[in-house]
Amino acid sequence: MSLDQESVQTTPASQTNERIGQSRRSDRRRRRSDAPFFIVMGGISATFILLIVLLLIADLRFTSVADFRAALAKPEIIAAMKLTITSCSVAAILSLWVAVPLGYLLSRYRFPLRWLVDTIVDIPIVLPPLVLGLSLLILFHQKIGDWQLETFLGDLGFPVTYRWPAVVLAQFSVACAFAVRTMRVTFDQIDPRTEDVARTLGCTRGQAFLTVTLPQARRGMIAATTIAWARSLGEFGPILVFAGATRMRTEVLSTTVFLELSVGELDSAVAVSLLMVAMAIVVLLILRILGTGLNA
Repeated sequence: MSLDQESVQTTPASQTNERIGQSRRSDRRRRRSDAPFFIVMGGISATFILLIVLLLIADLRFTSVADFRAALAKPEIIAAMKLTITSCSVAAILSLWVAVPLGYLLSRYRFPLRWLVDTIVDIPIVLPPLVLGLSLLILFHQKIGDWQLETFLGDLGFPVTYRWPAVVLAQFSVACAFAVRTMRVTFDQIDPRTEDVARTLGCTRGQAFLTVTLPQARRGMIAATTIAWARSLGEFGPILVFAGATRMRTEVLSTTVFLELSVGELDSAVAVSLLMVAMAIVVLLILRILGTGLNA
């Protein structure tokens, strides 16, 4: 084989190696240039995560297992825990019941005064919690002539104010707004053409909604329920004003923390706070596993 023939065969191989080397050097330069970006973004993100972790560690270091067991053995805290689970579940179900149709209508249709309805839905989100509780109290005790809502419901055998229904209503008033926002975004992401196709095949509008749209909104419904439940768990201001904090009657865990602090039982207050954190984590994990899977 002559020298010219060897050079013809080796040239393409050397060019390929050179290109691979250039590509690797380019990748290294790109990774080095990306490093500051990820350091800044990761550092800012880690600040919030670190804050939450430090808060939990501080609570865990403050209390002990004995304090935790002693707090959970109190009858009033057990009653508050039962009422909390029940009221949060009822408020979340009611929130989803309202959020599905309202979120769907706001997402799909342009009707008169839609902007006003959209704004009203957001009011509980921006309203101070104490103001919302005060507004509920005024609503139920406002006299219109000789008629009063609280008296009317009391005559029917279902008084609300300063009783457990007031706890549910106070939680629902705030949690429902978050559920509606979640369901509206969910319906925005579902292609309306699937409903149109179902209607061309003979479905009524209701059938198309129930058989085509609603199954696709399953994950959004679970997310809305989760958000409503978690929001209800942390509600305090409206409950304190509208339902009060009567032990063994209208006391929920959020008001238990306040009551324990007011009598100087800091250990019990911290223990109940950690219990609320544990309940929130368990519910979020269960609903996440049921609805979206751990990797979603």
